[in-house]
Amino acid sequence: MKHQTVKLKWVALASLLNNTGAAFLWPLTTMYLHNYLGQTLTTAGFVMLIMSIAMMTGNYLGGWLFDHWKQYQTALLGVSLSTLAIFLLIFIHSWPWYAVLITINSFGDGINATIVNSYGALVREHSSRYVFNYIYMAFNIGVVIGTLLVGVLLPISVVVVFAVATIFYILLMLVVFLTFNVAVDVIRGNSKIQERHHSSRQWHSRWIILVWCILINYITVHLSYSLWESVMAVHMTNMGIPFYAYSMLWTLNGMLIIIGQPLINKLSPYVRLSTQIIVGIFIFALSFLLLIFARTLTAFVIDFVILTIGEMTSFAGLPAWITQLTNVDEAGHYQGLLNIMMSIGRAIGPLYGGFVIEKGSYQFLFISVFCLMTGTLMIICIYLWYLRRVQRRLNLDK
Repeated sequence: MKHQTVKLKWVALASLLNNTGAAFLWPLTTMYLHNYLGQTLTTAGFVMLIMSIAMMTGNYLGGWLFDHWKQYQTALLGVSLSTLAIFLLIFIHSWPWYAVLITINSFGDGINATIVNSYGALVREHSSRYVFNYIYMAFNIGVVIGTLLVGVLLPISVVVVFAVATIFYILLMLVVFLTFNVAVDVIRGNSKIQERHHSSRQWHSRWIILVWCILINYITVHLSYSLWESVMAVHMTNMGIPFYAYSMLWTLNGMLIIIGQPLINKLSPYVRLSTQIIVGIFIFALSFLLLIFARTLTAFVIDFVILTIGEMTSFAGLPAWITQLTNVDEAGHYQGLLNIMMSIGRAIGPLYGGFVIEKGSYQFLFISVFCLMTGTLMIICIYLWYLRRVQRRLNLDK
């Protein structure tokens, strides 16, 4: 059945289901390979790297197919690969088949992530800002559900973990199959962005330079964020803080986002989206500078709350900002690139963190990532100021 428009509720539900299923697997992989399958941590790290590469490949391919092939069929391809791989893991989860199947799942998830954002960019019933805040909240609900369930189910059996994850992926497949067959070409004909920003090829290229500045900054943001998923666990336990306290920070992060994201939505009438994102990324970066002084669990909790405020204020708005700066018929390409930059940052972050700590210290690491984020953010601010100045001049000359 052909719908006349893509519905936000189905895109958000797809994001929730996909990220619930994925949240079962990413935290599990290193421990499962090492503790259950007897592989070295080096091998586990290599598998994680291959998973990241597979996800980036899926991000890119999903975007290309969305723009140049068939949107609905691309969505079905991604969810079918993810679901099939997880279903097979119920029965085949020994070495090296686990690594093979989890890599196929990551490739499918890469397609899924791009497809969700690309369909989100085509929602017409709400502003892009509202749409991506809503999708981001659904994303985090999925992460909270998945991480909580895997902790409960893993002591029972790893087969139970894969079986429950498969249920979420099957539900995702049903949502995609039943609701994603929309008339994308109809939507493309009504691009306000084309009318506003892209009346000339030269002006279009100027905005694309800004997009690439944003994408480079996004790498540094997720490079920094990945430190919390890797070296920060060691840093906190070295200070005598128990591991369960570290793991609870992620539950706190998810709950704050679920509660706070609707409040962020209310900023839209009062604050320009670009300003909100720039301020949010600066708050996020500032949290890493403040880590220099953190010595107690209370200090780490306060710092993580600051980080989460910056995350809520900026992360959800970035796909919407990219949507505003690009043509609608480029949605798959640039939403795919945004996911690729996130994957690149997550892939190199732990390696960068380990290298800097080995050669220097945690304090130097925190200062360095703060400088990386604020430096690339400053480039965005300067170039955005330049573009607006040129735009004002052109409007005056008319």
